[in-house]
Amino acid sequence: MNILLIAGGWSKERQVALNGAKIIEKALENLGHSVTRFDPEHSLDGLCAAAAGQDCAFINLHGSPGEDGVVQAVLDAVGLPYQGSAPAGSFLALNKDAAKTVFRHHGMLTPDWTLLTARPDQNWRPPFDYPIFIKHNTGGSSLGLAMVNGPDELEAALDTLFVVAGEFIVEPLCRGHEVTCGVLGSLRQIDGKVTEVAEAMPPILIRPKHAGGKFFDYVSKYTKGAAEEICPAPLPDKVTKRVQELALKAHLALGLSGYSRSDFVLPGDDPDYGEPWLLEVNTLPGMTATSLVPQEAAVMGLSYEDLVGRLLKLGLAAAQRRRQG
Repeated sequence: MNILLIAGGWSKERQVALNGAKIIEKALENLGHSVTRFDPEHSLDGLCAAAAGQDCAFINLHGSPGEDGVVQAVLDAVGLPYQGSAPAGSFLALNKDAAKTVFRHHGMLTPDWTLLTARPDQNWRPPFDYPIFIKHNTGGSSLGLAMVNGPDELEAALDTLFVVAGEFIVEPLCRGHEVTCGVLGSLRQIDGKVTEVAEAMPPILIRPKHAGGKFFDYVSKYTKGAAEEICPAPLPDKVTKRVQELALKAHLALGLSGYSRSDFVLPGDDPDYGEPWLLEVNTLPGMTATSLVPQEAAVMGLSYEDLVGRLLKLGLAAAQRRRQG
């Protein structure tokens, strides 16, 4: 097939997307596909023209555009299939305030939060005890994020962050063990129709190792060896199953397709660990050499090429279902 590989973009996560695209391109070529690259570095201008003559797109964008569903909407408009979720689910997952609202509606435990849509005045105080996290509401890769340990750090953090963006959520620190769990679809024939069935992948336990690492930050995520990522996570079976149940529940609650990755914190210790806290869901999980979903796929017996190939098949099938209504 002719595949349009869309990677790069204009978000702060641009370089992460480009790094992953190199490996994706090689995998697509190994699978026998012809690859054309398109980089919306400054605008989506040219995307419709680039889509002409292509059979499917593979999107590797983080933040906006891509994870917000805009690129998917353009591709839907020109009739080009793509891997992953449709526009609505993509937007819901990327917008932390919206996603956490959906999680809570479906009875999933997620940390309390407040949304800041403008830089608060100097008298503002967070409604939670310190330490707190201030997170870009539609960002990822731990960019546009600050951990604030006390009131003496608050003003400097707000000054720095609101230069980057204008919308943040504030959460209390959720202490515990960081776990992530992917969801991957498969195609099955049910009642004569080809249907996508989602299943949870083996969870990964994450332990940041770099100097001063207190949480799974940008350095831990994208520096080889900066975090200990244990897959499958060495957890009791009932804890593993609960994490998988919640990852699948979040995937379905947001109306996602193809794949996703949910991030959790286990607040307790062995043997019970406590009910997992759901932090967020990523609809275009990283595809670099150190990324988490490819690690989980490998434990399931899927090579990197197998994973890419399955995502393409799922994307083509989803496009056909949308056309059929």
